[in-house]
Amino acid sequence: MISENIQVIPTLHVIFQETDRERETEPGRGGSGLDQHKEELGTCPHQPNTRFIETQSLKNKTLKFQDSWFRQYKWLHYSPSLKGVLCFYCSKYFGEQKSALASKADGAFINTGFSNWKKALQRFSEHEDSDCHSAAVTTYLHQKQPVSTQLSSQLQKQQQVARNSFLKIVGGVMCLARQGNALRGHDNKEGNFHQLIKYKAEGDEELSSWLQRHNNFTSPKIQNEVLQIVSNTIVREITQEIHSLPVVQFSLIIDGTQDAAGVEQESFCLRFVDKNLQPREEFIGLYQVTSTTGENIASVAKDVLIRLNLPLSQLRGQTYDGAANMSGRMQGVQAHIKKEQPLAVYVHCGPHCVNLITQAACVSAPVIRDAMQLVHELGVLFNQSGKFKAIFTAVAKSDRTATHTSLKPLCPTRWTVRTPAMRSVLSQYESVLTATEEMSQSTTMEMSARASGLHKSFLRGNTILGIILAEDVMAVMEELNISLQQRSQTTSGMLAAVDHVKRGLQAKRSEVHFDWLYSRGSQIVTSLNLQPIKMPHVRQPPKRFTGPATSHSHSTAQAYYRMQYYNTLDTAVVQCNERFSQDGLQRLQKLEDVLISGNIDAVVDEYPELDAMALEVQLKMFQANYTCTTSSEVADTFREMVPEVRHLFKQVEILLRLLMVVPASSAEAERSFSALRRLKTWLRTMMTQTRLNNVAICHVHQEKLDALDRKQICQSLVELNNERLQVFGSFI
Repeated sequence: MISENIQVIPTLHVIFQETDRERETEPGRGGSGLDQHKEELGTCPHQPNTRFIETQSLKNKTLKFQDSWFRQYKWLHYSPSLKGVLCFYCSKYFGEQKSALASKADGAFINTGFSNWKKALQRFSEHEDSDCHSAAVTTYLHQKQPVSTQLSSQLQKQQQVARNSFLKIVGGVMCLARQGNALRGHDNKEGNFHQLIKYKAEGDEELSSWLQRHNNFTSPKIQNEVLQIVSNTIVREITQEIHSLPVVQFSLIIDGTQDAAGVEQESFCLRFVDKNLQPREEFIGLYQVTSTTGENIASVAKDVLIRLNLPLSQLRGQTYDGAANMSGRMQGVQAHIKKEQPLAVYVHCGPHCVNLITQAACVSAPVIRDAMQLVHELGVLFNQSGKFKAIFTAVAKSDRTATHTSLKPLCPTRWTVRTPAMRSVLSQYESVLTATEEMSQSTTMEMSARASGLHKSFLRGNTILGIILAEDVMAVMEELNISLQQRSQTTSGMLAAVDHVKRGLQAKRSEVHFDWLYSRGSQIVTSLNLQPIKMPHVRQPPKRFTGPATSHSHSTAQAYYRMQYYNTLDTAVVQCNERFSQDGLQRLQKLEDVLISGNIDAVVDEYPELDAMALEVQLKMFQANYTCTTSSEVADTFREMVPEVRHLFKQVEILLRLLMVVPASSAEAERSFSALRRLKTWLRTMMTQTRLNNVAICHVHQEKLDALDRKQICQSLVELNNERLQVFGSFI
């Protein structure tokens, strides 16, 4: 490739060679004329003051050589012996070498000298545009440099073009990975990557020429190498940040799901507290597991930590969902990890706990349970029947007093995301009745029967009351769920939030609040002319169960449903106490008591990074200067300290980091599942696990990807192969 681009140099030498005999017989090129001014030619054109140059005398005027001609034509050379100007390059080249072009050269600018100033500009311009002049200039300039220098210069130009083109190719791969788009299609030339590079090459001669090469470094292999280096760089930055902390402490978050191909994918995330005491949760990859047993997942987790050079001895927390293979006391992942690292406190994911609490509370009241099931079936009918969807949309839009929203089925697993669906039915209850009645008269047997049954159910006042009661309880639990999913949420903050929710639920357990909810339902029943709210038929228990005593029965429907509502609230409070009284949370509660009260507990001695004696001294000094009631307030106080003061409380800061490093939820791992659904679709099920993991890291860490130095990425890729180094050289 190099020889093809520089072969013009030896070709010029061949063209310009001639015999001594041809040179001697050339007209106008006598050797005596050349000898007179040959010694005057130096290394650059001689351009003296114009007053020393001979003038041209005509009949009626005298012409002088102009200073501007020297500035315009840099090749002009004044010869005092010839009393005229020459072409410096032509005199040099044609005077020292024999050439076949000599017969076509202008002898006035080579050896006789030009002094006709009247036609100076015309002749200067003609000479400069001549092929002889161009050949002389090109050859002279090339001959001034050694061959090695010429080769090196040409190679540098080629490498610069290669580097510029490759930077754009790598940028295209990173751009598509950042957005989660497929790089290739069924045909590589029709894929997103090829079309993107093709578009960027429009108007770019360098890139267009580069893409015409046989090896243009756009192959799938190069794409995979780029993704591998980029993802490794991002993960390396995360682990380096952990290693740069004053004390290396981190926690592990794991959750699993199946992708579009049915392959079990385990998402691994790390949580740590940065230098500014801000909790950070970072996704580090998806890993395919052959078995979902606790032992196998635990071994994969330990292998991941070894690969990241993160010692298991510094693991201080682990958070998973409540599945038996994850949270089991004997064979769960947390149990296997605790066998090797007892200080890795296990916390059951807070949002998962809230979901289980909400489920238990709603199922405990039949009126709420039945109403939620009806809302779900209505949403299913709305999604399955295009006709019903069109009918409901037309009816809802005709009602200008209500805002039109779509009907949605309830999520089968997430109980804390059902409030919007119930509010949609409540706000459009009249439209629901009208649409189901019209749909029940349809000719489609199955859909009309389902619509007819739903219409009769929604005509009952019990249904509207159940939806109101369910919405009242679930709205509180949903707010708690949203709060616990924040990345900055700590276990102490989670417990404080749960306490607030429990007090809020207990405050709802009053006749005033329930009577307000009941009257709200009664008003809707009256305004829509629904069936009144009434108690279900209650069968009297046999005498053998009650004896001579009279069985209790509620006197009114309001009293009956008040009992069910109270039962729902009590179940939620009891479940909160049970779900959030975990062993790991109790250990963290002891550590927080030490931080707030200053009284050293035996749990402090279990942590090698804590010095009980130094901690006690620093806590007393800290409490003498600052008043804090929660670990969050302590963290805010540390952030405001100057470094010199903060250094006085090193042990207090380590204790604070222990409290903040344990995750309150596994929401970060579930966020990566959303990215997985965007990446591995039904059209991309053949993606390999390595490529999926690399693309997932690039897609999740978009800000880190944007901050990468693309030249450094290219340099890392080029250094993998000596042949690439010859093509691209150094990017840095």
